[in-house]
Amino acid sequence: MFAAERRQLILEMVRANGAVSLRELARVVQTSEVTVRRDVRALEAEGLLDRRHGGAVLPGGFTRESGFPQKSHLATAEKTAIADLAAGLVEEGEAIVVGAGTTTQELARRLARIPGLTVVTNSLLVAQALAHANRVEVVMTGGTLRGSNYALVGSGAEQSLQGLRVSRAFLSGSGLTAERGLSTSNMLSASVDRALVQAAAEVVVLADHTKLGSDTMFQTVPTDLITRLVTDEPAGHDDRAATELQALADQGVQIAVAGGGTGPAGADSLSPGRQARRDMPLPGQRRTHGGPGPQLRSAATSLTDQPTGDRARVADLRRR
Repeated sequence: MFAAERRQLILEMVRANGAVSLRELARVVQTSEVTVRRDVRALEAEGLLDRRHGGAVLPGGFTRESGFPQKSHLATAEKTAIADLAAGLVEEGEAIVVGAGTTTQELARRLARIPGLTVVTNSLLVAQALAHANRVEVVMTGGTLRGSNYALVGSGAEQSLQGLRVSRAFLSGSGLTAERGLSTSNMLSASVDRALVQAAAEVVVLADHTKLGSDTMFQTVPTDLITRLVTDEPAGHDDRAATELQALADQGVQIAVAGGGTGPAGADSLSPGRQARRDMPLPGQRRTHGGPGPQLRSAATSLTDQPTGDRARVADLRRR
């Protein structure tokens, strides 16, 4: 494929999806990420798109929201690994809330194997994934159906969450930065996500590497209310994504990174059948609110350590 043909295809993919990772672009145009990065740089110079951490987005500063068909085909392997790792946070008999999104849909498929759960959601896709699960109770919010992501939004959804209290909220979004936290492109979706956060003692964000450093219009969860981030490992040359992860860790967010294999050298093992997990090779220390900052936690530590004091602190923040 000639350079002009590659760049036209790249431009069409970005226009169709709003945001596309370099990995996905390289796969589609059947070339290396180095070549794709050069093409993206050339298109950016012409003002046709903007570069972001590990990918490309529509020009204009804020990424727009893609529809479900486009999202479901982006970073599928990464979303699967993230869902595998995040499912390890959930124990039998818990009550949790799960927001809308393709990554949370993948999580719901794994939650179906955990007995005794109560899952509150505004997502038809999450509810569908759990519909036939034994001993899992699904509670849906009210609200108006938003067809682009099969989610219930509006005042009905928000009012149905009033007075609710659960252990954790699992949320995804369109962008994640250390400065603003999690954000999305739709005002109604953002409002419901904020109501989900108010119902939970802990907030777990699921975001693949393409979301890191991207900023969208409506903030859903400020960084100081994010307890954990479950993500995939960015490419080794993506220093900006690594810097963003470190900035999140410095603000007290526990980082869990899903590996891409079933047992790479030096990786801790999950329970049988789940993906490997690895530490992010990030420098420095993570600041905590309760004392001297330990080194950035490994995925194994961040999934098993749940101090009572941390839960109380998060709950106290919400009461304030």
